[in-house]
Amino acid sequence: MKGTAILFQKQNITFIEDVEHSFFKEIKEQCGCDHCSCKLDNKMVNFGSVSPVFWHEDEVDWDYGY
Repeated sequence: MKGTAILFQKQNITFIEDVEHSFFKEIKEQCGCDHCSCKLDNKMVNFGSVSPVFWHEDEVDWDYGY
């Protein structure tokens, strides 16, 4: 199942589209850590401190808004 992971950081909100739910679960387990990292497109990415995180199944309708 693919969807959009929504990561809330200190000064940013990051939307990562078209990812597997397992990616979201891996990020969620690290929620609140100083260095939240995960493999994305075969590269290790450090998102820094992330809290909270949300999952939106399927795609976000950007024309409608979020």
